[in-house]
Amino acid sequence: MTVSDLARTRFAYSPLAEVGESLYALAAGSVDGLHRRWYEDVASRLGRVDMELLRAVVPPRPWIADFLFAGVVDATTSIEAQLELLCDLPPAVFAAELDSVWQGGPPPARASDLLDPGGPRRLADVLFGYWTAAIEPHWPAMRAVLDEDVAYRAGELARGGAAAMLAGMHPELSIHGDTLSIAKKRAALDQETRLTGDGLLLVPSVFVWPNVVFAIDPARPPSLTYPARGVGNLWGRECLGRNEEDPLSALLGRSRAEILVALDLPSCTTDLAAGLGQSPSTVSQHLSVLRRNGLVRSWRAGRRVLYVRTELATSIVGASRAPGRGFAPDQIVVHPIARPYGRSQVTSLRP
Repeated sequence: MTVSDLARTRFAYSPLAEVGESLYALAAGSVDGLHRRWYEDVASRLGRVDMELLRAVVPPRPWIADFLFAGVVDATTSIEAQLELLCDLPPAVFAAELDSVWQGGPPPARASDLLDPGGPRRLADVLFGYWTAAIEPHWPAMRAVLDEDVAYRAGELARGGAAAMLAGMHPELSIHGDTLSIAKKRAALDQETRLTGDGLLLVPSVFVWPNVVFAIDPARPPSLTYPARGVGNLWGRECLGRNEEDPLSALLGRSRAEILVALDLPSCTTDLAAGLGQSPSTVSQHLSVLRRNGLVRSWRAGRRVLYVRTELATSIVGASRAPGRGFAPDQIVVHPIARPYGRSQVTSLRP
């Protein structure tokens, strides 16, 4: 990494990477732990999606197509823009990506059929159908996790500099001089990439956990997709009952209790109002009271002001919840995976 690369390093989001990583989790059977509640919610809708075709493109094999990580621009990257780039892939590049997934064995007929004219667009249509069924309904909550992670990384940058921020994203990431190293315990390749001064896109992700992915996009700066903080709270969030007998409601009042419980993940005033059936002005007033009493904190993310519970508030909410709700530590099943991604490499967190 040159000085120019460090100066141009920035954060971005990738809806298509979440599609690809969640498909891999489904194919590998690793959704029973961290993502179990997500799967329980979306399973009934997947019957409307051509999952056989998607399993042919994203099988539980050591490789995954690089085009699932392409097209990342910034925090406003859309799934539509990424899929349009997939449709425009040159046939030879598209074929090479599919071949890389099934190297060491012949691809199934459904994957081979995509090599016909129009194959990339057919795949893009199916991927979009999966997005609308499985990811889009949860995207606002997922986006909140990504926003919170970026805010945390910005604090790490201010406190310790770029090297500390990058190393803190994953245990096997480190900076040595001008080199960003990804140490893989079971590496299939020993690969070096020289950045060209265009920077590096740092992409927090919900479904990439427990891995980290470095991917090269010929049209854009390379990307480093890493596990976002707070994913463990994403699918386990729940609302307490709306009756006044709830201990948290008795302490704070029903409306403020509902707001505090909803702030498992960062949210803005309008999102809270829509989700809780309260007016934005009412929610804003309650948030002001909670903030003055040290129960919520806020920061600006673009044009939005995001709120989240403080540690004090989290302890109060946790104490008020009935035993057995949410994820207990012994209910989290860790599925360590180590696999290379196309021309990139993946490494696993170890519990």
